[in-house]
Amino acid sequence: MTTPRTEHLVLPGVLTAEEATATVRGLLAVQRPDGAIPWFRGHHLDPWDHTESAMALDAAGEHEAAARAYAWLARHQNPDGSWYAAYADGDPDDVTDHARETNFSAYVAVGVWHHYLATGDEGFLDRMWPTVFAAVEFVLALQQPGGQIGWKREPDGTPVPDALLTGSSSIHQALRCALALADQRDEPQPDWELAVGALRHAIRRHPERFLDKNRYSMDWYYPVLAGAVSGAEAAERIAGGWDRFVVPGYGVRCVVPNPWVTGGESAELALALWTVGESDRALEILQSIQHLRDPDSGLYWTGYVYADRAVWPEELTSWTAGALLLAVAALGGHEATCAVFAGDRLPWGLDAPCCA
Repeated sequence: MTTPRTEHLVLPGVLTAEEATATVRGLLAVQRPDGAIPWFRGHHLDPWDHTESAMALDAAGEHEAAARAYAWLARHQNPDGSWYAAYADGDPDDVTDHARETNFSAYVAVGVWHHYLATGDEGFLDRMWPTVFAAVEFVLALQQPGGQIGWKREPDGTPVPDALLTGSSSIHQALRCALALADQRDEPQPDWELAVGALRHAIRRHPERFLDKNRYSMDWYYPVLAGAVSGAEAAERIAGGWDRFVVPGYGVRCVVPNPWVTGGESAELALALWTVGESDRALEILQSIQHLRDPDSGLYWTGYVYADRAVWPEELTSWTAGALLLAVAALGGHEATCAVFAGDRLPWGLDAPCCA
């Protein structure tokens, strides 16, 4: 049975009380004693998915475990404010990908703001502020004149100016959360305000400034999920890609034309639908991916090739469960999760000139 901390994780056709408890326990079982949350035990950790899983733990009331996850990030941050793209499970000093991706580094701001809203822990905010500040400065050093954010720095430090729409959209949400943290600390960051406005303008008005990845569903819904596109424009965007990416009864394709649906993308689409007031369709999407649930662990398979009726790859990933728990928490009214993803209380920064 769930406790009052997790009763918002019960959702008809998605999670019963017992299933919600099992999923949270499954996620906790993946976390290492040092706070790290790899994809699954024996696989690597990346900072973005680690943070998403920590947010799911906070949504489930597991605040101590989430705090340990953020402490891991603080301990392993590079001197330039970044994190490496991948760390081996079992040895945090064994880096398996030395690239430093901007959206991976920015997402700590979303997680820290979410944890603060969930706990009200001012001491945590004080401890993590230097980490967030350094991460944002690393990211904005790769912002291009058109507002978009360069994808990464190569292992040798060479900046990659090419921008990804999904990554830049995620950074848009992260910058708004970073501004909220700055406001909470009464430390204005006018450069960040300008940066987020320029980035939002690029996302909304200049698709040519991003690499063409429109075969990927994340490029479809992420501008909506991250709050860069809203209102009627968001509804039009969702409607325009629905038949292309949504497979009724199975979930959301990761990439067209492949007959492969994935739990993470499906749960994130559900969150995006919730942000634009489409809770009924969000619920339907979450219900459609319950075929990915592993009843023994409470976790979820990464994806399913429906043409072959086969789970693929055969891995139960922490971030798939994390995305689902966050989507359920939003539909269930969890205050911190709703605040972070609805975005109505997040600073907007300064809008870029309309003619830029």
